[in-house]
Amino acid sequence: QVQLVESGGGLVQAGGSLRLSCAASGRAFSSYVMGWFRQAPGKGRQFVAHVSAGGSITYYRDSVKGRFTISRDNAKSTVYLQMNSLKPEDTAVYYCAATFKATSLGSDYPHWGQGTQVTVSS
Repeated sequence: QVQLVESGGGLVQAGGSLRLSCAASGRAFSSYVMGWFRQAPGKGRQFVAHVSAGGSITYYRDSVKGRFTISRDNAKSTVYLQMNSLKPEDTAVYYCAATFKATSLGSDYPHWGQGTQVTVSS
């Protein structure tokens, strides 16, 4: 079992940057594939990125490629999402999640954090 707590959200102007963090507690963080998802008001949950257990393999949705970077520090049991060149359409609650396989399907992730709000003003 792993518990996840996100932080780092906030209000930023378009073109700005934020770095989200997700701190994990519990067992075997370094065994999990870690993902970031987001949900905008009135919309469904959307995959953003995932990173392999060792941190060497990453995967992104097309709309964030080149702007967002997912990374992890297994010694600190933390996964990060660096978000640059933010756009108003990136506004959402961002969630981190943990699973044992590389997947972009939210239903494949059994462990979730509580979310952190990101608001990008135009």
